[in-house]
Amino acid sequence: MKIAVEGCMHGDLDNVYKTLQYLERVQNTKIDLLLCCGDFQAVRNEKDLESLNVPPKYRAMNSFWKYFSGEEVAPYPTIFIGGNHEASNYLWELYYGGWAAPNIYFLGFAGVIKFGNIRIGGLSGIYNARHYHSGHFERPPYNESTIRSIYHVREYDVHKLMQVKEPIDIFLSHDWPLGITDCGDWKKLVRFKPFFEKEIQERTLGSKAAAELLEKLKPPYWFSAHLHCKFAARVQHGEGGPVTNFLALDKCLPRRKFLQIIEIESEVGPYEIQYDEEWLAITRRFNSLFPLTMDRTNFRSLHLDMQDCRQWVRTRLQERGGKPFDFARTVPCYDPSKAVSNSSSHGYGRNPQTESLLRFLELPYLLDNKSESLGVSKSPLSVVHRGSFDHNSEDIPIDDVDELEENEDDNVDS
Repeated sequence: MKIAVEGCMHGDLDNVYKTLQYLERVQNTKIDLLLCCGDFQAVRNEKDLESLNVPPKYRAMNSFWKYFSGEEVAPYPTIFIGGNHEASNYLWELYYGGWAAPNIYFLGFAGVIKFGNIRIGGLSGIYNARHYHSGHFERPPYNESTIRSIYHVREYDVHKLMQVKEPIDIFLSHDWPLGITDCGDWKKLVRFKPFFEKEIQERTLGSKAAAELLEKLKPPYWFSAHLHCKFAARVQHGEGGPVTNFLALDKCLPRRKFLQIIEIESEVGPYEIQYDEEWLAITRRFNSLFPLTMDRTNFRSLHLDMQDCRQWVRTRLQERGGKPFDFARTVPCYDPSKAVSNSSSHGYGRNPQTESLLRFLELPYLLDNKSESLGVSKSPLSVVHRGSFDHNSEDIPIDDVDELEENEDDNVDS
């Protein structure tokens, strides 16, 4: 299976897809899947721009709306996670994951799915200690504070991913795992990005949550973006243990290293996106603890009985099949022939995909519940236990794609 991996999309789907089609022609190859590591910007209309935390000069419709409307169809199955520059109101509709457009799948705030026999996991957002132990208290429309905190990673979602026991083949995070620079050529990195050196020395560059997941899951491949540069590393998990090939990629701009191809052993295609049984069982088991306020989740109140939950989900999937529920267009799409769309008059509704998934799992819909109390957690950050890192890092042997250079904005919230 040949998988294309892209760094920060920033809504530029047209150019990424055209680049992949060009590669297929000149290399006489077939790409099976595209993975995007965040800042996807699934902006459907002008209202979505209101939930996009970027400076006003960068608020643009870009090209996702064409794929949402059906004017264009993604030429490759596409799976993406969220970053820190997203149409957060739309991604909140799809908190558990779902089709953002035909053939374009959002992995959710945290999630695991299957593509063929390849398991792909991901964590959306970026790490911020202020909100890590909080619940998901933000609701659209967002104010100046919640438009930023909505994309901060939460302990609840990380804890769910920490329950995964079956092997993950590929994992996606927007920001880098803390300490990953120990196992790559960090000196070369700081020659390109000198302002990273202080953070590397102080061990503040990266996500503590992602580092915990890296040590727990130990996937063969881990891809990230966020810092707008390419960086490769190899993580050795204990002496003689498994190795994780880490690669961070740039954003989609000319002459930037934003796209690479990997080839991974898999069953013979055709391939399609399928629900993951273990992840659905974890989702069902932990949904009773879904945190709706700023209070910290009390995981000790949950008595895990995953075996029964897993069997229940397995039976349901055997009855229905594992294909995700169908895409549903929930708002009017941007119309370039009109100066201003009338979409701003529409409220924030429920996404039928999410409703269908929750009915399938026999779970209540919680995403539009208003928080009744906002208590601030004062709990200290948990200690991160990381495995040893291999300093003799080598680049992952996959192909680069460069184009002509443009001006870059380093609009990074880290």
